[in-house]
Amino acid sequence: MENRKVRILVEGALAAALALALSYLRLWRMPQGGSITLESVPLFLFTLRWGLKAGLGTGSVAGLLQLILGGYVVHPAQALLDYPLAFAALALAAVCRRPLWIGLLIGTAARFACHVLSGVVFFAAYAPEGTNVWAYSAIYNGSFMLPSLVLSIIAIYIIWPRIQKAG
Repeated sequence: MENRKVRILVEGALAAALALALSYLRLWRMPQGGSITLESVPLFLFTLRWGLKAGLGTGSVAGLLQLILGGYVVHPAQALLDYPLAFAALALAAVCRRPLWIGLLIGTAARFACHVLSGVVFFAAYAPEGTNVWAYSAIYNGSFMLPSLVLSIIAIYIIWPRIQKAG
């Protein structure tokens, strides 16, 4: 039992660190924040392997690491929404493991909701005059999160069967 807890802790730390490292390998960077990356992949793999509770903790640690090492903060609530809550939300992928893509979509949709809410409340000034802030925030955040989701799904469908075989 104790060995299992240590293994989860170590794998969680590695997943959070790898997510942070992958966040710096940007395929595309948006002007007001957000990027197309593979940072979600290690968090998804970890949560699929160890479940919702462990995934929530690891995701929030990954978000806190990103916040501490270069996050953009305009308000404490925005910091929580865009970093620890958004990355913890990815753990919702654990609620549906078959087919995998549905779980990944659920986790990404929850993260997307955190970013959209943050955009509406704290970044509405960036919306062009006369534009609905909800639509602007959804389009802005979707423009980098949808490609990141597609890349994550491809990567996980390649990696996940190998992880399952390894035990």
